[in-house]
Amino acid sequence: MNVVWATTSPESGRFSTVERRSDISVLSVRFGQLRALGHGYLEVRLPDSDYPLLTLGFRGDHAVVHLFRDAERVSLLLGDGVVPSDAVVDIPSIDGPAEFTGDFVLNIEHASRLVCTFIREGAPNGLGQWCPL
Repeated sequence: MNVVWATTSPESGRFSTVERRSDISVLSVRFGQLRALGHGYLEVRLPDSDYPLLTLGFRGDHAVVHLFRDAERVSLLLGDGVVPSDAVVDIPSIDGPAEFTGDFVLNIEHASRLVCTFIREGAPNGLGQWCPL
């Protein structure tokens, strides 16, 4: 299955806006490189449409997932309880580090499975509860 994606560069540590179209296995290799670094940010969408677009930012074992339904509607996926709701975690985003409360933090393994589910099913439905921003 093909997917369109962009990620943090493992070499520079900066987000590259250049999108790649590849099989999901190529994205998995890049994600593995970022995991080895301990942090990163990625955007994924299906090849036939600009939206929905899913983003995943992570540092260590903590991740945050955003959903862009279109250019103006953005939501955050509610967390899975890996971090207490009153804790604050710094997570990489497209613009650099951002702070998120534990309410929106997921375990990185859980978050990466959700991204794979999104790619496989072609829709964000069923990934969890979304909180509109």
